[in-house]
Amino acid sequence: MSENIKDECGVFGIYDKSRLGNIAQQVYFGLFALQHRGQEAAGIAVNNDREITLVKNMGLVSEVFNDSILAKLNGEIAIGHVRYSTTGNNTPENAQPISVKYAKGNLTVSHNGNITNAKELRDKLEAKGAIFHTTSDSEVISYLIAIQRLKSKSIEEAVEKVFPMLQGAFSLLIMSPRKLIAVRDKYGIRPLCMGKLQDNVIFASESCAFETIGATFERDVRPGEIVIVTEDGIESNEKYCGHSGGLCIFEHIYTARPDSVIDGQGVNEARMNAGKMLAKIAPADADLVIGVPDSGLPAAIGYSHASGIPYGVGLIKNRYIGRTFIQPTQAMRERSVALKLNTLKSNVEGKRLVMVDDSIVRGTTLANIIKLLKRSGAKEVHVRISSPPFIYPCFFGTDIPSRKDLACNNYTMEELRQKIGADSLAFLDVKTVDKIAPDSKVTFCKGCFTGKYPCKVPCEKDDKNILG
Repeated sequence: MSENIKDECGVFGIYDKSRLGNIAQQVYFGLFALQHRGQEAAGIAVNNDREITLVKNMGLVSEVFNDSILAKLNGEIAIGHVRYSTTGNNTPENAQPISVKYAKGNLTVSHNGNITNAKELRDKLEAKGAIFHTTSDSEVISYLIAIQRLKSKSIEEAVEKVFPMLQGAFSLLIMSPRKLIAVRDKYGIRPLCMGKLQDNVIFASESCAFETIGATFERDVRPGEIVIVTEDGIESNEKYCGHSGGLCIFEHIYTARPDSVIDGQGVNEARMNAGKMLAKIAPADADLVIGVPDSGLPAAIGYSHASGIPYGVGLIKNRYIGRTFIQPTQAMRERSVALKLNTLKSNVEGKRLVMVDDSIVRGTTLANIIKLLKRSGAKEVHVRISSPPFIYPCFFGTDIPSRKDLACNNYTMEELRQKIGADSLAFLDVKTVDKIAPDSKVTFCKGCFTGKYPCKVPCEKDDKNILG
Protein backbone atom coordinates (compact mmCIF):
# COMPACT_ATOMS: atom_id res chain seq x y z
CA MET A 1 0.00 0.00 0.00
CA SER A 2 1.22 3.49 -0.79
CA GLU A 3 2.33 5.74 2.03
CA ASN A 4 0.77 8.73 0.25
CA ILE A 5 -2.79 9.56 -0.69
CA LYS A 6 -3.37 8.42 -4.24
CA ASP A 7 -5.00 10.71 -6.74
CA GLU A 8 -8.41 10.51 -8.33
CA CYS A 9 -9.12 9.77 -11.97
CA GLY A 10 -9.32 12.48 -14.62
CA VAL A 11 -11.67 12.79 -17.59
CA PHE A 12 -11.49 14.94 -20.71
CA GLY A 13 -13.79 15.12 -23.74
CA ILE A 14 -14.39 17.25 -26.81
CA TYR A 15 -17.11 17.69 -29.44
CA ASP A 16 -15.13 19.00 -32.41
CA LYS A 17 -17.69 20.75 -34.61
CA SER A 18 -15.04 22.94 -36.22
CA ARG A 19 -12.66 20.09 -37.09
CA LEU A 20 -9.78 22.25 -35.91
CA GLY A 21 -7.21 19.48 -36.22
CA ASN A 22 -6.32 16.11 -34.79
CA ILE A 23 -8.92 15.61 -32.07
CA ALA A 24 -6.89 12.91 -30.30
CA GLN A 25 -3.98 15.32 -29.94
CA GLN A 26 -6.29 17.79 -28.19
CA VAL A 27 -7.42 15.06 -25.79
CA TYR A 28 -3.81 13.98 -25.28
CA PHE A 29 -2.80 17.46 -24.15
CA GLY A 30 -5.88 17.69 -21.94
CA LEU A 31 -5.05 14.39 -20.26
CA PHE A 32 -1.44 15.47 -19.87
CA ALA A 33 -2.69 18.42 -17.82
CA LEU A 34 -4.73 16.01 -15.68
CA GLN A 35 -1.94 13.46 -15.22
CA HIS A 36 -1.72 14.28 -11.49
CA ARG A 37 -5.18 12.71 -11.03
CA GLY A 38 -4.09 9.24 -12.12
CA GLN A 39 -0.80 7.66 -13.17
CA GLU A 40 -1.67 3.99 -13.59
CA ALA A 41 -3.40 3.93 -17.00
CA ALA A 42 -4.55 6.19 -19.82
CA GLY A 43 -6.92 5.92 -22.75
CA ILE A 44 -8.55 7.84 -25.61
CA ALA A 45 -11.65 6.87 -27.59
CA VAL A 46 -12.55 8.67 -30.82
CA ASN A 47 -15.86 8.63 -32.70
CA ASN A 48 -15.34 8.97 -36.45
CA ASP A 49 -18.66 8.87 -38.30
CA ARG A 50 -20.11 6.50 -35.66
CA GLU A 51 -17.10 4.20 -35.66
CA ILE A 52 -15.32 4.07 -32.31
CA THR A 53 -11.55 3.64 -32.13
CA LEU A 54 -10.19 3.07 -28.64
CA VAL A 55 -6.58 3.00 -27.48
CA LYS A 56 -5.78 2.45 -23.81
CA ASN A 57 -3.05 0.82 -21.76
CA MET A 58 -1.15 0.87 -18.51
CA GLY A 59 1.18 3.77 -17.92
CA LEU A 60 1.39 7.54 -18.12
CA VAL A 61 -0.20 9.45 -20.98
CA SER A 62 3.20 9.93 -22.61
CA GLU A 63 3.92 6.19 -22.33
CA VAL A 64 0.62 5.02 -23.83
CA PHE A 65 0.49 7.44 -26.79
CA ASN A 66 2.91 8.69 -29.42
CA ASP A 67 2.57 10.74 -32.61
CA SER A 68 1.88 7.76 -34.86
CA ILE A 69 -0.92 6.47 -32.61
CA LEU A 70 -2.51 9.91 -32.26
CA ALA A 71 -2.37 10.48 -36.03
CA LYS A 72 -4.64 7.48 -36.58
CA LEU A 73 -7.29 8.65 -34.12
CA ASN A 74 -9.44 11.00 -36.19
CA GLY A 75 -13.06 11.96 -35.66
CA GLU A 76 -15.52 14.54 -34.41
CA ILE A 77 -16.09 13.38 -30.81
CA ALA A 78 -13.52 12.03 -28.36
CA ILE A 79 -13.18 11.26 -24.66
CA GLY A 80 -10.15 10.35 -22.61
CA HIS A 81 -9.23 9.14 -19.15
CA VAL A 82 -6.32 8.90 -16.75
CA ARG A 83 -6.79 6.29 -14.07
CA TYR A 84 -5.95 5.51 -10.53
CA SER A 85 -7.76 2.33 -9.52
CA THR A 86 -10.05 2.62 -6.50
CA THR A 87 -12.36 -0.13 -7.73
CA GLY A 88 -11.12 -3.11 -9.69
CA ASN A 89 -7.61 -4.36 -10.18
CA ASN A 90 -4.86 -2.31 -11.74
CA THR A 91 -4.92 -4.20 -15.05
CA PRO A 92 -5.14 -3.22 -18.75
CA GLU A 93 -8.75 -4.38 -19.13
CA ASN A 94 -9.81 -2.00 -16.34
CA ALA A 95 -8.24 1.00 -18.07
CA GLN A 96 -10.73 3.53 -19.39
CA PRO A 97 -12.62 4.68 -21.40
CA ILE A 98 -14.96 1.66 -21.30
CA SER A 99 -16.54 0.97 -24.69
CA VAL A 100 -19.46 -1.41 -25.29
CA LYS A 101 -21.37 -2.48 -28.38
CA TYR A 102 -25.07 -3.22 -28.10
CA ALA A 103 -28.18 -3.40 -30.28
CA LYS A 104 -28.41 0.35 -30.88
CA GLY A 105 -24.74 1.03 -31.54
CA ASN A 106 -21.70 2.02 -29.50
CA LEU A 107 -21.46 3.51 -26.05
CA THR A 108 -18.24 4.76 -24.45
CA VAL A 109 -17.83 6.00 -20.88
CA SER A 110 -15.13 7.75 -18.83
CA HIS A 111 -15.75 7.96 -15.08
CA ASN A 112 -14.21 9.79 -12.14
CA GLY A 113 -15.55 8.76 -8.76
CA ASN A 114 -16.81 5.74 -6.84
CA ILE A 115 -20.24 4.13 -7.12
CA THR A 116 -20.85 2.93 -3.57
CA ASN A 117 -23.62 0.49 -4.59
CA ALA A 118 -21.64 -0.91 -7.55
CA LYS A 119 -21.46 -4.44 -6.13
CA GLU A 120 -25.21 -4.55 -5.52
CA LEU A 121 -25.91 -3.34 -9.07
CA ARG A 122 -23.42 -5.76 -10.55
CA ASP A 123 -24.87 -8.72 -8.66
CA LYS A 124 -28.36 -7.94 -9.93
CA LEU A 125 -27.14 -7.65 -13.52
CA GLU A 126 -25.16 -10.89 -13.33
CA ALA A 127 -28.22 -12.65 -11.91
CA LYS A 128 -30.01 -11.67 -15.12
CA GLY A 129 -27.24 -13.07 -17.32
CA ALA A 130 -24.91 -10.10 -17.72
CA ILE A 131 -21.28 -10.95 -18.46
CA PHE A 132 -18.64 -8.44 -17.37
CA HIS A 133 -15.17 -8.17 -18.87
CA THR A 134 -13.68 -5.94 -16.17
CA THR A 135 -13.92 -5.48 -12.41
CA SER A 136 -14.50 -1.74 -12.77
CA ASP A 137 -17.68 0.02 -11.65
CA SER A 138 -17.53 2.02 -14.88
CA GLU A 139 -18.55 -1.06 -16.84
CA VAL A 140 -21.59 -1.39 -14.56
CA ILE A 141 -22.57 2.18 -15.48
CA SER A 142 -22.10 1.43 -19.19
CA TYR A 143 -24.20 -1.71 -18.94
CA LEU A 144 -27.04 0.09 -17.15
CA ILE A 145 -27.15 2.86 -19.75
CA ALA A 146 -27.15 0.34 -22.62
CA ILE A 147 -30.07 -1.55 -21.06
CA GLN A 148 -32.09 1.63 -20.57
CA ARG A 149 -31.26 2.86 -24.08
CA LEU A 150 -33.10 -0.15 -25.53
CA LYS A 151 -36.24 1.12 -23.78
CA SER A 152 -35.73 4.85 -24.36
CA LYS A 153 -36.12 7.31 -27.22
CA SER A 154 -32.61 8.72 -26.81
CA ILE A 155 -29.31 8.18 -25.05
CA GLU A 156 -29.94 11.20 -22.79
CA GLU A 157 -33.27 9.71 -21.71
CA ALA A 158 -31.46 6.49 -20.84
CA VAL A 159 -28.87 8.43 -18.82
CA GLU A 160 -31.65 10.23 -16.97
CA LYS A 161 -33.21 6.88 -16.01
CA VAL A 162 -29.89 5.48 -14.78
CA PHE A 163 -28.95 8.55 -12.74
CA PRO A 164 -31.07 7.72 -9.64
CA MET A 165 -29.82 4.11 -9.67
CA LEU A 166 -26.27 5.27 -8.92
CA GLN A 167 -25.17 6.06 -5.39
CA GLY A 168 -21.93 7.83 -4.57
CA ALA A 169 -19.65 9.98 -6.68
CA PHE A 170 -19.74 10.12 -10.45
CA SER A 171 -18.47 12.67 -12.93
CA LEU A 172 -19.11 11.00 -16.27
CA LEU A 173 -18.40 11.62 -19.93
CA ILE A 174 -20.55 9.50 -22.22
CA MET A 175 -19.98 9.28 -25.97
CA SER A 176 -22.65 7.88 -28.29
CA PRO A 177 -22.53 7.79 -32.11
CA ARG A 178 -23.85 11.37 -32.31
CA LYS A 179 -23.61 12.94 -28.87
CA LEU A 180 -21.28 13.84 -26.04
CA ILE A 181 -22.91 13.86 -22.60
CA ALA A 182 -21.47 15.12 -19.30
CA VAL A 183 -22.99 14.06 -15.97
CA ARG A 184 -22.18 15.11 -12.41
CA ASP A 185 -23.73 13.44 -9.36
CA LYS A 186 -26.23 15.50 -7.37
CA TYR A 187 -23.72 16.22 -4.60
CA GLY A 188 -20.96 17.30 -7.00
CA ILE A 189 -18.46 15.20 -5.06
CA ARG A 190 -16.02 15.13 -7.96
CA PRO A 191 -15.35 18.23 -10.10
CA LEU A 192 -16.39 18.61 -13.74
CA CYS A 193 -16.34 21.72 -15.87
CA MET A 194 -17.09 22.90 -19.41
CA GLY A 195 -14.99 24.98 -21.80
CA LYS A 196 -15.04 26.27 -25.35
CA LEU A 197 -12.55 26.42 -28.21
CA GLN A 198 -14.25 28.34 -31.00
CA ASP A 199 -17.40 26.26 -31.67
CA ASN A 200 -16.03 23.19 -29.92
CA VAL A 201 -17.40 22.13 -26.54
CA ILE A 202 -14.96 20.63 -24.07
CA PHE A 203 -15.37 18.94 -20.69
CA ALA A 204 -12.63 18.27 -18.14
CA SER A 205 -12.18 17.27 -14.53
CA GLU A 206 -10.30 20.51 -13.92
CA SER A 207 -10.11 23.90 -15.59
CA CYS A 208 -6.30 23.70 -15.90
CA ALA A 209 -6.81 21.34 -18.85
CA PHE A 210 -8.51 24.04 -20.93
CA GLU A 211 -5.55 26.38 -20.92
CA THR A 212 -3.32 23.57 -22.15
CA ILE A 213 -5.17 23.49 -25.50
CA GLY A 214 -6.00 27.21 -25.69
CA ALA A 215 -9.65 26.80 -24.67
CA THR A 216 -11.59 29.10 -22.38
CA PHE A 217 -13.41 28.11 -19.22
CA GLU A 218 -17.19 28.51 -19.53
CA ARG A 219 -18.62 27.14 -16.29
CA ASP A 220 -18.73 24.20 -13.91
CA VAL A 221 -21.19 21.41 -14.59
CA ARG A 222 -23.68 21.84 -11.76
CA PRO A 223 -24.19 19.08 -9.19
CA GLY A 224 -26.96 16.87 -10.57
CA GLU A 225 -26.75 18.30 -14.10
CA ILE A 226 -26.77 16.34 -17.36
CA VAL A 227 -25.32 18.31 -20.30
CA ILE A 228 -25.96 17.03 -23.84
CA VAL A 229 -23.88 18.25 -26.79
CA THR A 230 -24.96 17.56 -30.39
CA GLU A 231 -24.27 19.16 -33.74
CA ASP A 232 -27.26 21.43 -33.00
CA GLY A 233 -25.83 22.82 -29.78
CA ILE A 234 -25.92 22.34 -26.00
CA GLU A 235 -28.85 21.24 -23.84
CA SER A 236 -29.02 21.03 -20.06
CA ASN A 237 -31.15 18.67 -17.99
CA GLU A 238 -31.42 19.96 -14.42
CA LYS A 239 -33.95 17.40 -13.15
CA TYR A 240 -31.57 16.22 -10.41
CA CYS A 241 -30.11 19.62 -9.54
CA GLY A 242 -30.94 21.52 -6.39
CA HIS A 243 -28.68 19.98 -3.76
CA SER A 244 -26.35 22.43 -2.04
CA GLY A 245 -23.39 20.23 -2.91
CA GLY A 246 -20.81 18.00 -1.32
CA LEU A 247 -17.55 18.62 -3.19
CA CYS A 248 -14.66 16.66 -1.71
CA ILE A 249 -12.75 19.23 0.35
CA PHE A 250 -9.58 17.31 -0.41
CA GLU A 251 -9.71 18.63 -3.99
CA HIS A 252 -8.66 21.97 -2.53
CA ILE A 253 -6.25 20.53 0.02
CA TYR A 254 -4.39 18.03 -2.16
CA THR A 255 -5.87 16.54 -5.32
CA ALA A 256 -6.46 19.34 -7.82
CA ARG A 257 -3.73 21.27 -9.58
CA PRO A 258 -3.13 24.64 -7.90
CA ASP A 259 -3.90 26.57 -11.10
CA SER A 260 -7.41 25.08 -11.34
CA VAL A 261 -10.62 26.82 -10.28
CA ILE A 262 -13.29 24.48 -8.91
CA ASP A 263 -16.87 25.65 -8.41
CA GLY A 264 -15.72 29.26 -8.19
CA GLN A 265 -12.79 28.74 -5.83
CA GLY A 266 -9.14 28.98 -6.90
CA VAL A 267 -7.25 25.96 -5.58
CA ASN A 268 -3.99 27.81 -4.91
CA GLU A 269 -5.82 30.48 -2.93
CA ALA A 270 -7.61 27.82 -0.88
CA ARG A 271 -4.31 26.16 0.02
CA MET A 272 -2.73 29.47 0.96
CA ASN A 273 -5.77 30.23 3.11
CA ALA A 274 -5.33 26.89 4.85
CA GLY A 275 -1.73 27.80 5.66
CA LYS A 276 -2.67 31.24 6.97
CA MET A 277 -5.36 29.80 9.24
CA LEU A 278 -2.99 27.08 10.40
CA ALA A 279 -0.45 29.72 11.46
CA LYS A 280 -3.08 31.38 13.66
CA ILE A 281 -4.28 28.11 15.19
CA ALA A 282 -0.85 26.53 15.65
CA PRO A 283 1.97 29.09 15.83
CA ALA A 284 5.59 27.99 16.20
CA ASP A 285 8.83 29.60 17.27
CA ALA A 286 11.02 28.93 14.23
CA ASP A 287 13.48 30.39 11.75
CA LEU A 288 12.10 29.10 8.43
CA VAL A 289 8.88 27.73 6.94
CA ILE A 290 9.22 25.00 4.32
CA GLY A 291 6.65 22.92 2.46
CA VAL A 292 6.54 19.29 1.34
CA PRO A 293 6.32 19.33 -2.48
CA ASP A 294 4.01 19.80 -4.21
CA SER A 295 0.64 20.27 -2.52
CA GLY A 296 2.19 21.44 0.74
CA LEU A 297 3.95 24.41 -0.85
CA PRO A 298 1.05 26.92 -1.18
CA ALA A 299 -0.01 26.18 2.41
CA ALA A 300 3.58 26.75 3.56
CA ILE A 301 3.64 30.12 1.79
CA GLY A 302 0.37 31.02 3.48
CA TYR A 303 1.76 29.99 6.86
CA SER A 304 4.80 32.18 6.26
CA HIS A 305 2.70 35.21 5.30
CA ALA A 306 0.49 34.93 8.37
CA SER A 307 3.28 34.12 10.86
CA GLY A 308 5.97 36.47 9.59
CA ILE A 309 8.47 33.59 9.56
CA PRO A 310 10.45 33.59 6.27
CA TYR A 311 9.54 31.00 3.66
CA GLY A 312 12.29 28.98 2.03
CA VAL A 313 12.98 25.86 0.01
CA GLY A 314 13.99 22.97 2.22
CA LEU A 315 13.03 19.94 0.11
CA ILE A 316 13.76 19.32 -3.56
CA LYS A 317 11.50 16.92 -5.46
CA ASN A 318 12.81 14.60 -8.18
CA ARG A 319 10.52 15.52 -11.11
CA TYR A 320 11.37 12.41 -13.07
CA ILE A 321 9.67 9.93 -10.77
CA GLY A 322 6.28 9.54 -12.40
CA ARG A 323 4.51 7.07 -10.14
CA THR A 324 3.92 6.77 -6.43
CA PHE A 325 6.13 4.11 -4.85
CA ILE A 326 4.39 1.09 -3.36
CA GLN A 327 7.01 -0.73 -1.35
CA PRO A 328 6.53 -3.75 0.94
CA THR A 329 9.28 -3.11 3.50
CA GLN A 330 10.29 -0.21 5.71
CA ALA A 331 13.82 -0.11 4.25
CA MET A 332 12.44 0.14 0.72
CA ARG A 333 9.98 2.87 1.78
CA GLU A 334 12.83 4.90 3.26
CA ARG A 335 14.81 4.47 0.03
CA SER A 336 11.83 5.59 -2.05
CA VAL A 337 11.54 8.79 -0.01
CA ALA A 338 15.24 9.51 -0.57
CA LEU A 339 14.75 9.01 -4.31
CA LYS A 340 11.76 11.37 -4.42
CA LEU A 341 13.00 14.09 -2.08
CA ASN A 342 16.36 15.62 -1.21
CA THR A 343 17.06 18.30 1.36
CA LEU A 344 18.61 21.66 0.53
CA LYS A 345 21.18 21.45 3.29
CA SER A 346 22.38 25.05 3.07
CA ASN A 347 18.83 26.24 3.84
CA VAL A 348 17.96 23.87 6.68
CA GLU A 349 21.24 23.35 8.52
CA GLY A 350 21.13 24.86 11.99
CA LYS A 351 17.53 26.07 11.50
CA ARG A 352 14.35 25.58 13.48
CA LEU A 353 11.89 24.59 10.80
CA VAL A 354 8.14 24.69 10.39
CA MET A 355 7.39 21.97 7.83
CA VAL A 356 3.92 22.18 6.26
CA ASP A 357 2.32 19.15 4.60
CA ASP A 358 -1.23 18.47 3.42
CA SER A 359 -2.05 15.31 5.41
CA ILE A 360 -0.89 12.34 7.45
CA VAL A 361 -2.11 8.89 6.43
CA ARG A 362 0.12 6.24 8.03
CA GLY A 363 2.91 8.60 9.06
CA THR A 364 5.82 6.61 7.66
CA THR A 365 6.68 8.96 4.81
CA LEU A 366 6.61 12.02 7.04
CA ALA A 367 8.84 10.29 9.57
CA ASN A 368 11.38 9.57 6.84
CA ILE A 369 11.30 13.19 5.63
CA ILE A 370 11.95 14.45 9.16
CA LYS A 371 14.91 12.05 9.43
CA LEU A 372 16.32 13.50 6.18
CA LEU A 373 15.98 17.05 7.49
CA LYS A 374 17.64 16.29 10.82
CA ARG A 375 20.47 14.42 9.09
CA SER A 376 21.00 17.62 7.12
CA GLY A 377 21.41 19.58 10.35
CA ALA A 378 17.92 20.92 11.12
CA LYS A 379 17.79 21.77 14.83
CA GLU A 380 14.01 21.38 15.15
CA VAL A 381 11.18 20.30 12.86
CA HIS A 382 7.71 21.52 13.79
CA VAL A 383 5.11 19.76 11.64
CA ARG A 384 1.95 21.58 10.62
CA ILE A 385 -0.75 19.79 8.62
CA SER A 386 -3.11 21.86 6.42
CA SER A 387 -6.04 19.47 6.91
CA PRO A 388 -7.75 17.90 9.94
CA PRO A 389 -6.72 14.40 11.02
CA PHE A 390 -7.93 11.51 8.87
CA ILE A 391 -10.01 9.30 11.13
CA TYR A 392 -12.53 7.84 8.66
CA PRO A 393 -12.16 6.24 5.19
CA CYS A 394 -13.19 7.85 1.92
CA PHE A 395 -15.77 6.01 -0.21
CA PHE A 396 -15.85 8.37 -3.18
CA GLY A 397 -12.58 7.95 -5.06
CA THR A 398 -9.74 9.09 -2.82
CA ASP A 399 -7.59 6.28 -1.45
CA ILE A 400 -7.96 7.02 2.26
CA PRO A 401 -7.94 3.47 3.65
CA SER A 402 -9.89 1.75 6.38
CA ARG A 403 -9.72 3.19 9.89
CA LYS A 404 -7.29 0.57 11.15
CA ASP A 405 -4.64 1.85 8.72
CA LEU A 406 -4.96 5.53 9.66
CA ALA A 407 -2.27 6.81 12.01
CA CYS A 408 -4.58 9.31 13.71
CA ASN A 409 -6.80 6.41 14.82
CA ASN A 410 -3.94 4.34 16.15
CA TYR A 411 -2.06 6.95 18.17
CA THR A 412 -2.72 9.90 20.41
CA MET A 413 -1.42 13.24 19.14
CA GLU A 414 1.62 12.96 21.40
CA GLU A 415 2.27 9.35 20.34
CA LEU A 416 2.04 10.36 16.68
CA ARG A 417 4.43 13.26 17.24
CA GLN A 418 6.93 10.87 18.74
CA LYS A 419 6.37 8.28 15.99
CA ILE A 420 7.23 10.74 13.21
CA GLY A 421 10.05 12.37 15.19
CA ALA A 422 8.64 15.92 15.11
CA ASP A 423 9.40 18.51 17.77
CA SER A 424 5.74 19.57 17.67
CA LEU A 425 2.67 18.58 15.65
CA ALA A 426 -0.60 20.34 14.85
CA PHE A 427 -3.46 20.03 12.37
CA LEU A 428 -6.05 22.36 10.88
CA ASP A 429 -9.31 21.82 12.73
CA VAL A 430 -12.60 20.68 11.17
CA LYS A 431 -14.43 23.94 11.86
CA THR A 432 -11.75 25.97 10.14
CA VAL A 433 -11.31 23.78 7.05
CA ASP A 434 -14.68 25.00 5.70
CA LYS A 435 -13.34 28.54 5.65
CA ILE A 436 -10.37 27.91 3.34
CA ALA A 437 -12.63 28.20 0.25
CA PRO A 438 -14.76 31.33 0.77
CA ASP A 439 -15.53 31.73 -2.94
CA SER A 440 -16.87 28.19 -3.42
CA LYS A 441 -20.38 27.96 -4.86
CA VAL A 442 -20.93 24.57 -3.21
CA THR A 443 -20.63 23.03 0.23
CA PHE A 444 -18.14 20.27 1.02
CA CYS A 445 -17.91 16.61 1.92
CA LYS A 446 -15.63 16.23 4.96
CA GLY A 447 -16.47 12.59 5.66
CA CYS A 448 -12.85 11.50 6.04
CA PHE A 449 -12.55 13.95 8.97
CA THR A 450 -16.02 13.67 10.53
CA GLY A 451 -17.54 10.34 9.47
CA LYS A 452 -20.55 12.25 8.08
CA TYR A 453 -21.02 11.65 4.35
CA PRO A 454 -23.43 13.29 1.87
CA CYS A 455 -25.02 9.94 0.97
CA LYS A 456 -25.23 6.33 2.11
CA VAL A 457 -21.90 4.49 2.23
CA PRO A 458 -20.76 0.91 2.99
CA CYS A 459 -19.88 0.09 6.57
CA GLU A 460 -16.12 -0.06 5.96
CA LYS A 461 -13.65 0.13 3.10
CA ASP A 462 -12.10 -3.27 3.72
CA ASP A 463 -13.15 -4.76 0.38
CA LYS A 464 -12.38 -2.35 -2.42
CA ASN A 465 -14.47 -4.37 -4.85
CA ILE A 466 -17.52 -3.16 -2.96
CA LEU A 467 -16.74 0.38 -4.05
CA GLY A 468 -17.01 2.17 -7.37
